[in-house]
Amino acid sequence: MNKREMSQTHEGTELLHEVYDDGSGVARPGVVILPSFANRGAVEAEYAERLVALGYSVLAADIFGKDMLGLDVGKDEDKQRAFDTMNEKLEDRGAYVKQQQAILDFAKGLDVVDGDQVAVMGFCFGGLCTLDLARSGADFKVAGSFHGLLKIPNFATQKVTPKVAVFHGWDDPMAPPADVVALGQELTEQGACDWQIHAYGGVGHAFTNPQAGKLEIDDVVYDADAASRSWDSFCDLLEATFRK
Repeated sequence: MNKREMSQTHEGTELLHEVYDDGSGVARPGVVILPSFANRGAVEAEYAERLVALGYSVLAADIFGKDMLGLDVGKDEDKQRAFDTMNEKLEDRGAYVKQQQAILDFAKGLDVVDGDQVAVMGFCFGGLCTLDLARSGADFKVAGSFHGLLKIPNFATQKVTPKVAVFHGWDDPMAPPADVVALGQELTEQGACDWQIHAYGGVGHAFTNPQAGKLEIDDVVYDADAASRSWDSFCDLLEATFRK
């Protein structure tokens, strides 16, 4: 497996992504990973390596800028910085989604990625970014949101064309049940061609992250069963989409 850092500048901010591929030089179906509010780290790296083992090329995105890599949200200062940055971006999601589009375009242009066969997945805030990218009318095949924020869009949306899969902890304090129902209604009204929501009972936020407890927030905790089930379901969707 090859892993390398690649720099992209968007509106004056340098983003330092990690690109993973199988080393063959062949353009594979691609997966863009949009990270949690802590920016890319160990969870994104682990999922990228898993995806390469299954035959995909991966871009693990830096969504805040290289000066915000390596955050430790177990430290109050880093946690507050991450929350402040996320909340700033949430104020104008219509503007911020343009950065996600630029990252998607960057990934499509990689020599190890088949630009016509791309999925986007995200965790936490990255899950919301994934959904917003789909809402914006962006051209990609699969949108996977893992314990993503589900806030209704505050920007003008377009028809949702990717297949959408949302993996959600029912006890997630950051996405209450009303948000889940609203998302289903929204996707139906937007004419989404293929959508599904998996809600895991007794499961909270950040269930894919073994270090979730470091945040010390109620109902933000790792859940091995939900992590495994969501991963299996997402892989099935990728297989059905790209291996026909």
